[in-house]
Amino acid sequence: MRETDGAAGPVPEPVPRTLCDVTGLVTAPAPAGVAWKLTEAGRQLDANVVHLPPNATVDTHVEPELDVLLFVVAGGGTVTGTGRAEHLSEGSLLWLPRGSSRSLAAGDDGLFYLTVHRRRPGLQIRRTDRPASG
Repeated sequence: MRETDGAAGPVPEPVPRTLCDVTGLVTAPAPAGVAWKLTEAGRQLDANVVHLPPNATVDTHVEPELDVLLFVVAGGGTVTGTGRAEHLSEGSLLWLPRGSSRSLAAGDDGLFYLTVHRRRPGLQIRRTDRPASG
């Protein structure tokens, strides 16, 4: 245990641990969308395993703030950047730099992929000072 300077008491030491069996995710029937999500408190990363059914797509979009790593867990498809399509297959590891335009398309067998990026800061509500009316 680590000591804290707060009144809540000692904080447990961080311990590496298995979060899920990804092979189990891809072998079970799965709906489209997020099949697994990193939810541990105090993390600095966000990660998701996403399932695209056969021939499904993710429309063209830009992530302006975050670099993203995308790892193909199972299946295949294509990622299309600015006018360039690249084949994806199991084991492909892609870097999607912030500001890059991209879309994804699953192949005939569908696509399971893991994304990892820096965690976005939580929503903060801030006070806005309004000018005094006179």
